[in-house]
Amino acid sequence: MQLHALIIKTRNSHHHFSSPGHSFATNAVVRAYARSERPRDALLFFLDLQEHALLPDHFIITFLLASCARRCAASEGRQLHALAHKRGFKADRHVQNSLIHMYCSCGQVDQAAKVFDGMANRDVVSWTSMIGGAVEVNRPLYALRLFDSMQSDGVTPNDVTVMSVLGACAEVGALNVGRRVHQMAVQARLDSKPKVATSLIDMYAKCGCIVCAERLFEQMADKDVYSWTAMISGLASHGRCNDALSLFHQMVDEGVQPNERTVTAALSACRSAGWVTEGYRIYNYMHRYGLRPKIQHYGCMVDLLARAGHLDEAEGFLRRMPVEPDSVLWRTLIWASRLHGELNRAERLMTEWQQLEVNTTDSGSYVLIGNMYASMGDWGKKARVRESMASKKINKLPGYSRIEVDGVIHEFEIGDSGHPEAHKIYEKINEMMEKLKLEGYHPKASEVLLDMEDNKKVLQLHHHSERLAVAFGLLSTNPGEKILVVKNLRSCEDCHTVMKLVSKVYDREITIRDRIRIKEITIMDSTTPALVVAGITGIGCWIAPKRLQGFSGQMQSWGHISVA
Repeated sequence: MQLHALIIKTRNSHHHFSSPGHSFATNAVVRAYARSERPRDALLFFLDLQEHALLPDHFIITFLLASCARRCAASEGRQLHALAHKRGFKADRHVQNSLIHMYCSCGQVDQAAKVFDGMANRDVVSWTSMIGGAVEVNRPLYALRLFDSMQSDGVTPNDVTVMSVLGACAEVGALNVGRRVHQMAVQARLDSKPKVATSLIDMYAKCGCIVCAERLFEQMADKDVYSWTAMISGLASHGRCNDALSLFHQMVDEGVQPNERTVTAALSACRSAGWVTEGYRIYNYMHRYGLRPKIQHYGCMVDLLARAGHLDEAEGFLRRMPVEPDSVLWRTLIWASRLHGELNRAERLMTEWQQLEVNTTDSGSYVLIGNMYASMGDWGKKARVRESMASKKINKLPGYSRIEVDGVIHEFEIGDSGHPEAHKIYEKINEMMEKLKLEGYHPKASEVLLDMEDNKKVLQLHHHSERLAVAFGLLSTNPGEKILVVKNLRSCEDCHTVMKLVSKVYDREITIRDRIRIKEITIMDSTTPALVVAGITGIGCWIAPKRLQGFSGQMQSWGHISVA
């Protein structure tokens, strides 16, 4: 109100704000615009003031950088960066922190790192901005390395730091690091904050410890929509679809309004279980919650119908959508048609989709088309797809699997030979395959969609990244310890079969988290009890022994893998 009155009193004449006596008012106007629904107006207001030769102080620059961060305006942000240098604010910590936040918000973490590395004195805001930025651009290993350095520098994390680090742990499956962060949050009394508690639930669920997630959720005094959503999503990803939907209905009954992500989580549970009727019911009731379906909700419905074999209905749903279907939706329907044996439909949809996506640079689209041709035995067309990718300089997303052992994240690609323990890992792979043969295992060579002899296809299967990670886990962990592997792509059916047999032969609980869901495999000897969550404390989670608590920050790089 006072600011509005000041503007009216001065009749919007910006030269009044440029005078020294009105510096506070100038800063207040810029800050108000930067925090408003029109952050661009902060920059426009500042540009108008430049006509009167206003010399901005460090406060105005930080507010303008905040405006750029909200708009992801990297170009304007870089100009402000240059202006800050020109005005002598290069070493001002508030300006430096604002620059880091701006660059991270624009996805330019490397630029943020240059500012960060040049800082003489970093505070918790500096570290938290860098860690959060690394997580946002999907560089969780870099985020964890930063967190370890932050600890070494003696900087105490705040609740936002904890949330970002837990997000990184969830992404890579770093359960032991997540447990240590949980302990830190408890000691700092941050764990009772709803956002931190929600991040803990999400981390435990994604790291395969759904029991810990449930205990934390049950102990929350004030559950908001985000905590409910995290728990529903966690249950759905673990295949506990009935529990997920029961929790969804309980949330609604308790008067908590679902948001878009909550509905997506509930629809994902229906998709995993094949519950078409229930999926339709949730989808049709979205308007009751004041929500309109978005692309992710349409995607869940198309996937649900396609998986259930209702291909006519799924195709009709896709064509009736009020928004343009994306590549993921087309790929979902095409691949489901192939799986259900409707190759004519698959080929028709593929031809139509190729015409629509003629200029696409999405590698997943090309991979699907190539795999479709390979599954039909048309190796010539698959080769032409590969040639097209090469001519357009489109690279296939490499598949990799990660496993955490003693606080160190190890990452493997298919056929990886760069790991220091590679010789032992491949020896273990050979041992595993010999033992599995005695259990009646027969490799499914058709899973390898490459034009090669079957014996070479079998070798390819044996060297899949998740098998290398599990072999390393068997070598590097104690008998009875649970093995958790996180894969960035979908795991093949043959690998799923192998994991079940490995669990039985080696008496291990194995959890594989791929792009779609978390698969907990426990097929152990009746004489060996299943691994349970040990040492439950008052906070409802397992506290790691001391030998696991010291996260060394060793983010190792094997072969072509980079952690930066």
